[in-house]
Amino acid sequence: MKYIIILGDGMADEPLAELGGRTPLEYAEIPNMDRIAHEGRCGMLRTVPEGFEPGSDVANLSILGYDPRTSYTGRGPLEAASMGIDLGEGEMAYRCNLVTIRGGVMEDFNAGHISSAEGAELLRDLDALLDGIRVYPGISYRNLMTVPRARGAVTTPPHDIVGQPITEFLPRGDDAELLRECMEQAREVFAGHPVNRRRREEGKTPATEIWPWSGGKKPSLAPFREKYGLAGGVISAVDLLAGIARLAGMEVIHVPGATGFTDTDYEAKARYAVDALDRLDFVYMHVEAPDEAGHMGSVEEKVRAIERLDEAIGIVLDRPDTAVAVLPDHPTPIRCRTHTADPVPFAVLGKGRDDVAAFSEREAREGSFGLMEAPDFLSLFFSP
Repeated sequence: MKYIIILGDGMADEPLAELGGRTPLEYAEIPNMDRIAHEGRCGMLRTVPEGFEPGSDVANLSILGYDPRTSYTGRGPLEAASMGIDLGEGEMAYRCNLVTIRGGVMEDFNAGHISSAEGAELLRDLDALLDGIRVYPGISYRNLMTVPRARGAVTTPPHDIVGQPITEFLPRGDDAELLRECMEQAREVFAGHPVNRRRREEGKTPATEIWPWSGGKKPSLAPFREKYGLAGGVISAVDLLAGIARLAGMEVIHVPGATGFTDTDYEAKARYAVDALDRLDFVYMHVEAPDEAGHMGSVEEKVRAIERLDEAIGIVLDRPDTAVAVLPDHPTPIRCRTHTADPVPFAVLGKGRDDVAAFSEREAREGSFGLMEAPDFLSLFFSP
């Protein structure tokens, strides 16, 4: 038996008036997800332990069987692992968004989905001015900052404060002054930068500064193969997931056309996942698009992303002798445009059958698995 999880990031939501009181999952045409639910078994999964922020870092660690209460140190070090940055003793890594702040308000947490090449150009010039601190370009607006001899800071994810004044959300704590100085330097470097001049001329949103958040030191994860006795791999265009995979000793499967946005190549991810099962026992196929649509507050984009993911799932269902699960990592409701910690629906094909007819938040609550804690999920999924 082979195993595959299809993870639609932020796919869960709330009933929406514009969808006739249905959620995007209930409204979307998803025959393949519905088939998994109808021919399999369903339940609800608590992916965010009490006391934790409902981030993709915490939720995906949980689903992969790593309890955040013992394994989580911050999002930054997970992304550092993905980028091949080995944190030294006392060194911390912070996620470092390129953002747009105007009039003291967080206008855009991703600077108009700035391109990776543009971001690299901005950060190269900023990095040259920083003393000891380093900034590393990643994918689009998702970048990294490392701080030596760090003591930590209290930070806020920028996607949680879109449209709000930033003053009360600026870094606080031991490293706060240092981080704020870096933000000020970025503001000065970016103000007249050629990248931003070009973006303004083209009618695009400029990147006005950096926003460091979720810092931490290097975590230690038990090897996935030792934990489950299976060889696993991860497909994702997001550094966070690749970082978890590297720290867990899983294969990082690179897919051409995977963007981490709504224009990603869904079917290519599914094809690569199926092919990888020829050499691996388990593949975790992560798709970021529904989450991005949720942050945009776009009902249309979210429904479209869910439907395109469902089309790709048909490729996975064609593979014989494979147990398949589908679920989100957390909700990203259109209403609030950020993550919530509510339990998410899941469906498993290949582990028996219950009476659930379709895949959705409401239907899954009636599933025979009931409410589960996410760190226990893979043990259930891999059970005979």
